[in-house]
Amino acid sequence: MRPLTIVKSLAVSLPEANIDTDIIYPARFLTDTRKVGLGEYAFLDRHESNPDFPIRTGMEQKILIANENFGSGSSREQAPWALADLGLRVLIAPSFGDIFHGNCFRNGLLPICLPVPTVHELHRSAVLGREFEINLVDRHIRIDGTRLAIRFDVPPDGRESLLNGWNETTRILENHTDDIITFEHKQRSEQPWLWH
Repeated sequence: MRPLTIVKSLAVSLPEANIDTDIIYPARFLTDTRKVGLGEYAFLDRHESNPDFPIRTGMEQKILIANENFGSGSSREQAPWALADLGLRVLIAPSFGDIFHGNCFRNGLLPICLPVPTVHELHRSAVLGREFEINLVDRHIRIDGTRLAIRFDVPPDGRESLLNGWNETTRILENHTDDIITFEHKQRSEQPWLWH
């Protein structure tokens, strides 16, 4: 994964609530398990019914402002893969589906939960074409370089993984290699038959 520290970009506004993983990544494409290239299927049904749907392949925005309950529904990991393949790095919404929220961190996306009134203000800024700066190091959002910062919280383990570009395995190895080695030495001496 690429580390994520600061993202400066325009944002795309998707004000509809309850965008589930089937809307993000239609179920009929679940047999495609490649991690790269899935952006072509992202929101495909919405594109077919609305050619002006704002989220598309080749867009310049790296930030998505969504609404309540974004990523609810089934636990398909292809949903964050497809969003990342579109070039998105940050998702902001009042709430996310629990499994989707965790999958975002595991796949290089930063999901930020903010209160509904704040998210509505961010939608307005996105529509007006203002530039956003998302700073994961300091955990704040600035719009068009203003001094006023919007603070956000993020789980420490997810933050650490994104800042360092670690997946779950890399994170465990970086933080617990000594513990793993100690356990293996102890197990080799106490249960040597497991190591033959």
